[in-house]
Amino acid sequence: MAEKLLTIRDVSSILGISEKEVIERSEKGEIPAYKVGGVYLRFQKDQVERLTHSSHRRKAATHSGYSVGEQLRDFFYFYDFYILSAILILVLLVIITQS
Repeated sequence: MAEKLLTIRDVSSILGISEKEVIERSEKGEIPAYKVGGVYLRFQKDQVERLTHSSHRRKAATHSGYSVGEQLRDFFYFYDFYILSAILILVLLVIITQS
């Protein structure tokens, strides 16, 4: 039976890093990744779990975390289209109701 591959979001939650960082690390080759259909990144669970053990050791040594600014930056990076669309719809609604 074929093993279920993990998505970027799955790996992000397992490793405790942002989705953007997962993409960057996979492009650098730090996280082994596979492209499905030439577009979608997928990861094998056992390979990610090996990284989890090594990252826990590094986190204990460096004590790093994400600041609020980094979390906001990631939020706007992934949801910018939806935010701009909502603003555009609100502006159009205001213009329509004033006419």
